[in-house]
Amino acid sequence: PLEIELIIFLTMLGVFLIGNFLFKLPVSLSMIAGAIGGALVAGEGLPLRHLFEGTFVYMDTLLIIASAMVFMSVIQESGALEALNALIVSKFHRVPALMLIFLMLMVMFPGMVTGSSTAAVLSSGALVAPVFLLLGIPKAQTGAIIALGAIMGMAAPPVNIPAMLIAGGVDMPYIGFEGPLFFLTIPSAILIVLFIGYRYARHINYEEVKQSLNLDIGKQYGIRIYLPLIALVVLMVVTRMFPTVVPNLGMPLIFLICSVIGMFTGKRFNALAVARESINTTIPVLGKLMGVGMFIQVMTLTGVRGYIVINCLSLGPALLYLAICTVMPAFGAVSSYGAASVLGVPFLLALLSTGNQIVIAATLSFICSLGDLMPPTALAGNYAAKIVELKYSKVLRYCVIPFLFCVLFGLAVLLKPDFFRFLV
Repeated sequence: PLEIELIIFLTMLGVFLIGNFLFKLPVSLSMIAGAIGGALVAGEGLPLRHLFEGTFVYMDTLLIIASAMVFMSVIQESGALEALNALIVSKFHRVPALMLIFLMLMVMFPGMVTGSSTAAVLSSGALVAPVFLLLGIPKAQTGAIIALGAIMGMAAPPVNIPAMLIAGGVDMPYIGFEGPLFFLTIPSAILIVLFIGYRYARHINYEEVKQSLNLDIGKQYGIRIYLPLIALVVLMVVTRMFPTVVPNLGMPLIFLICSVIGMFTGKRFNALAVARESINTTIPVLGKLMGVGMFIQVMTLTGVRGYIVINCLSLGPALLYLAICTVMPAFGAVSSYGAASVLGVPFLLALLSTGNQIVIAATLSFICSLGDLMPPTALAGNYAAKIVELKYSKVLRYCVIPFLFCVLFGLAVLLKPDFFRFLV
């Protein structure tokens, strides 16, 4: 007979999938419905206290995403991203490989500070995509670069939400992740953009491209326009390197300070309207995290989480690594955050004896993040396809080889985590 925990888990997943795909409910509401369904089957009734607690499990993360999105909107409205775009192309058009790498880093940047691939696609992705198209890169390949760049940004430090969720699940502080995450994401991003785009961009006609770039905005405001970005890097570095001298301001406050700076360094805009609009854009992501929180809370309450942990621990090494490489990204079709909480934690516990736990947690979060390419949800992929005005299936074709490379790269690190402990 099926164990009760498995029945509860299948009920939760079933209700979620029916809500999301059949009734076209948002992911957040489908998650809540799944959580309530699981609680009812387990005989817990409607556990309001647990649902309420679950909503606020990821409060720190919610504040980081909201404040980071405000910051991204401010530097977009002030013209800083546009100026940076033009600067990269004008300075590096003679070295196409370098130019592509810097443009890829620009796509990644919003994901790095918000922890959301959606934020990266909708902000810098939307600005950089026309530049890639001008360089002669076809629409489908441009969409693939934007989607993959956004995911690499989401997995890169300083804000990697799946890593935070995995670390939180085993009561491990989110400290020391920068080295392993940079090692996994930056080389992958460089190889992806060169693999997909270099053959098209190496014969660039700069005079033609120049017509479509806003070169004046950088000249008009000078270095002043980049002050919010400079302040962000300085505050992040200083608070980490000199914790005894500079108090830890916390990421949300740093983003808000830099947002205020950005209001006075470039083009004028209505700050209140921009803040309101950026929070509106962020609500689906915040709602999804709240839904994940409730889902996980009910899984813990009903014993499903423990059941999954015990079953993961009982898998043999070969099956365990196979599950990490296949099931974790596939779960991203539901939610990559959900994959980190539901599967990342038991997989980390199962691998603890193999080496450095920070390297393992960072690598699991990297593989989790790739779930944002998984149809039908495929957040990063679908938004990137919308930007280049194509169906996602056309863009997905060019994501397959980079996806497999990233999974195998992650697996290589997982097999010898202690070899990479020097990165921590």
